[in-house]
Amino acid sequence: MTAVATAPAPTPAPEESALRDPLNIRGVIGNALLAVAALLLILTVPAGDSQIRLSTNSDAVQIPVFAIPAPLTVTLMGVVIIGLAAWTIVRLVQRRPSLTWVTVLAGVLLLLAFLVHVGAGKSQVVALTGVLASTLFLATPLVFGALSGVVCERVGIVNIAIEGQLLAGAFLAAVVGSITASAYVGLIAAPIAGALVGLILAIFSIRYMVDQIIVGVVLNVLVIGLTGFFYSTVLTELDGFNDRTQLPTIPIPLLSEIPVLGPVLFRQNLLVYLLYVLVIGLQIMVFRSKWGLRLRAVGEHPKAADTVGINVNRTRFRNTLVGGAIAGLGGAYFTVASGLAFGKEMTAGRGFIALAAMILGRWSPKGALAAAILFGFAENLSQLLPTMGVSINSNLLLTIPYVVTIFAVAGFAGKVRAPAAENTPYVK
Repeated sequence: MTAVATAPAPTPAPEESALRDPLNIRGVIGNALLAVAALLLILTVPAGDSQIRLSTNSDAVQIPVFAIPAPLTVTLMGVVIIGLAAWTIVRLVQRRPSLTWVTVLAGVLLLLAFLVHVGAGKSQVVALTGVLASTLFLATPLVFGALSGVVCERVGIVNIAIEGQLLAGAFLAAVVGSITASAYVGLIAAPIAGALVGLILAIFSIRYMVDQIIVGVVLNVLVIGLTGFFYSTVLTELDGFNDRTQLPTIPIPLLSEIPVLGPVLFRQNLLVYLLYVLVIGLQIMVFRSKWGLRLRAVGEHPKAADTVGINVNRTRFRNTLVGGAIAGLGGAYFTVASGLAFGKEMTAGRGFIALAAMILGRWSPKGALAAAILFGFAENLSQLLPTMGVSINSNLLLTIPYVVTIFAVAGFAGKVRAPAAENTPYVK
């Protein structure tokens, strides 16, 4: 018998190898930029101590305010950040991928070093617990919006309408909460408004196969116009339609008394606790359940999903409604969760920041949470700096969250790939 020679397996192209075993060069560059920022903090830190406070007035265990030497603290943190950046470069030379936790650790250390730097030599106290709690609360609508994007885009529907869904949720929560004099009823109404916007998105993008990005932009403009019209003609003319109602803070027994983390995580209102449930639940459901498998199959290869009996368009329709409801629930943050009356365009572009958080988080709930917290800290920073005596133009401070969003997505997202079938109508 003649031996049949088997051809060797083809060598993958360099581009394929990079995608299969990514070195994450952008991650290395990101760590290098963090190291440069740390070096600038070291070189510019003023002399003196920073006053740090770790407890709130309502804590059972009071930790006294303490002073730390700002130059030494910033220098030590900066050296660690520079060392982490050097380690990622060494791993790159060794053709080993950079580690995500290294970038996260360096980023956290840089933020802490910055807070110490801001408080150096000043009489103002840096309330670290308050900063963290405010960051989490400010990130709440971004997390809901990003989770909405994850659910929709994983199934193949580009949800540019997150901004409109947030605004619609804020509007209906305020109106229903005012009429019923109950913030909780307003909270229930918010996801209904978001789901209605998601319904229109689903009808036009799935049934009539209109470009999803165009539909999303139109829906944003439509919701802004409608809520602005009703605000000017109804809410400001009639009493009892735009009163302030607020969700009460619900401290969780024992857990809320844990130093530092207790007030941050377990002394919040119901909306924040729902956020915890959604993030954990969706992380498990998307990647560890039959529903999640179908969700991802429809978003990646709808034809293959159809051949195994999955109704592609029905799956997309249902999950677009779910995504809209999640974003609408996040809209309640602006009114009943914050104790504010509804105002025109009060979401102020946060739906687009949530979309960026979804991309930076690589279409995963936990990644979206981390990215949203980063953007929440940037927004908190614009409010914190004036209280610490930093004289910066107020208009410039307002741009901080948006500038951080641009740099984060452009510089740290790396090679991300959206679900393959998004913005592609499916015809059976």
